[in-house]
This record gives sequence, structure tokens and C-alpha cells, in this order.
Amino acid sequence: VKSLQARYRFALTGTPVENALEDLWSIFGTVFPELFPGKKAFHDMPREAIAKRARPFLLRRLKSDVLKELPDKIESLHASELLPEQKKLYVAYLAKLQKEALRHLNGDDFRTNRIKILAGLTRLRQLCCHPSLFVEGYTGSSAKFEQLLEIIEECRSSGKRLLVFSQFTEMLGLIGRELGLQGVPYFYLDGQTPVSRRVELCNQFNEGERDLFLISLKAGGTGLNLTGADTVILYDLWWNPAVEQQATDRAHRIG
Repeated sequence: VKSLQARYRFALTGTPVENALEDLWSIFGTVFPELFPGKKAFHDMPREAIAKRARPFLLRRLKSDVLKELPDKIESLHASELLPEQKKLYVAYLAKLQKEALRHLNGDDFRTNRIKILAGLTRLRQLCCHPSLFVEGYTGSSAKFEQLLEIIEECRSSGKRLLVFSQFTEMLGLIGRELGLQGVPYFYLDGQTPVSRRVELCNQFNEGERDLFLISLKAGGTGLNLTGADTVILYDLWWNPAVEQQATDRAHRIG
């Protein structure tokens, strides 16, 4: 993008700072390269100084400023207790992970093995979603899965239209299979869905063809317009709240 020759440059984003303040440095590096110093010097700048320097070149509009007619977003957090068989697996895997992590805690060894530790944390999250995501031969259920099916049933019976996000496509597959057995129609979108098909699916959903849409968080969390929905379920939470915010904003927007 920086190599493009242009007289005027604008950046348009809903999340100017998503992971770190360096995100802002990256944007200004394209729009106004002379405004900030190199990355290292920028990193050492006080936040107040960065804000003061950037302020004249930022135009910020909150939804609350420009969309007075938009209904309030009502958020609720649903907790679920692991089922006994789930809890056994979780505790056993946690003990194994703690043992491995302690072994890697010294200096260089930790740096090279932190990806393994992160993978272990992801496994723990999968156990909460549904153990059969990676435990072969698991025949039990999952508390969160059962709770989701109850919420879907309640919402459908009261005429609500839902988006269900998960970061694990295998989890969406499990949900989809169960809905299929129950005869509940739904749309499905993940990273493998072609771009042209995505637009088609969104239009079909917004026109009311089906009342349920299963979506992969990373593939469908941005760029989709799904104002036909009035309820969004985040089945599993992402590391970064900005990603979840973007996902819920597929529905909570103009229209």
C-alpha cells in the first residue's frame, strides 16, 4: 500500500487500535509517514504525546453519535458448569499441561516452547466447547453445547434470528450435525466459503430464508452485513475482545 503513488491518502477503520498501539503507527505510516518516528522510537513515546500528535488528523465517529435510532446492544454472559466426564478430562489435561509448562520455564527453553503452552491452552478451551473436538472416542456431551441448543430453541420459539460464532470450524460442524438431526435449517459460512457465495448467503439470510447462521469467527467476523439478525451468540471467546466486538457488529449496525 505504501508504494502506491497518491496525492491524497485516507484510512478508514472501525478498529484503529486492535492489538497494540503499533497498529496506529502502521496506519499513519501509510497515510502520513512523516508524522511519527520509526517503530522503536514510536514504541518509547509517551501515550499522551502520541495522542496529541495524532489528534488533528483523526476524525472519530461513535455509533452512539451518528445512529440515534439504533437499538441498544444488550449483552448477557451465560456461565455453564462442566459435566462430570468433561471435568475429569479437563483436570487431567490441566495437570499434564502444568507439568510441561514448569519444565519449560527456564530462559531460552521457555521462548522456544511457548507455542506448545499456547496450544495446550487452546486444548483446554476445546475441552470446554466439546471434548470430542480432540479426544478420540469421546461419547459424552458438553455442558456448553447443551446450553447452546437450549438457547437456540428458546430464541427460535420466540421468533428471534440468530448468528452463532465459533473459532473452531469442527465445533460449528458438531452444532450443524445436531441441528440437522433436529430438522432445524441453517446457513453455514467458514474460511472455505467462496467470496461470491458469502454475499449470496448474507442476502438469503437477511431476506428471511432461514433464521440461523453458523459462522466461523475469523472468516465471518468482518466484512459481512447481517442486519437480518437480532441475536448474536459467541460460543467461545477469542483472545482479543476487539474481534468479538467486530463479530457482534455484523448485526448491530445501520439497517
